[in-house]
Amino acid sequence: MGFFERIAKIDRRIIYILLALVIIMPFFIHIIMPIRAAGPEQAAYNAVESLPTGTPVLISMDFDPASMPELKPMATAIMRHCFSKGLKVIMLGHWYTGVPLAQLILEDVASEFELEYGKDYVNLGYRPGGSAVVLAMGKELRDVFPTDYKGTPIDSLPMMVSIHNYSQTPLLVAFEAGATGDMWVQYAWARFRLNIVLGMTAVSAPDAYPYLQANQIVGLIGGLKGAAAYEMLIKRHGVASVGMPAQSYAHLLIIIFIILGNIGYFVTRKRRSK
Repeated sequence: MGFFERIAKIDRRIIYILLALVIIMPFFIHIIMPIRAAGPEQAAYNAVESLPTGTPVLISMDFDPASMPELKPMATAIMRHCFSKGLKVIMLGHWYTGVPLAQLILEDVASEFELEYGKDYVNLGYRPGGSAVVLAMGKELRDVFPTDYKGTPIDSLPMMVSIHNYSQTPLLVAFEAGATGDMWVQYAWARFRLNIVLGMTAVSAPDAYPYLQANQIVGLIGGLKGAAAYEMLIKRHGVASVGMPAQSYAHLLIIIFIILGNIGYFVTRKRRSK
């Protein structure tokens, strides 16, 4: 039996073992691939970088555990960028499943910078209503968020005393696993011209490019690659930078097997026809 015939009939368990190895090994070797930031990631970085110290930034965490591997790294990178510049983070969510995840991420990053809750960051939590919540926040935030996620009146939090609507929060960064990003654009941008950066899963990011091209959002971070690019921009390697080699090598291995498998198929078919 020739080489290509063996390849065409290779045991699938060998493929699984090789795939597992190329995925696992980069995490132990700690390989970092140089990821160049594309225009959308650079624009998202510039939107945060241009804000003066002390500016409040809205961060909406609209995802669940299934999309956490893609969205958590970019959320962590954005928060590190915000806190390193002395920006104030106001977190909320339209997915109730994302609120506890968001709080864990927020506390982890805030602890790196030794920040204080209520003075440097706040988690408003979840309120049902979707578009009604977005519109109401444009008039008076307290109409929908009279308290934070713990039930503490927001007027008792020093950071929130002078914040009433989008006029005091010039930027929203929304991490989206579904269609909530559309809602932010259709209501917060269209009605109040709020500057928006979207962080989305790789499968959803292409749907947001029309918003970017129409200048309805000011930046876009897509998938693990986008998160890794943002980590490069802030010069702080995280989970995304470590995960990109594993993802890239796995894709390369699959492509190699597809090519060899097709060559093996055509070679064996030609030999049989003879």
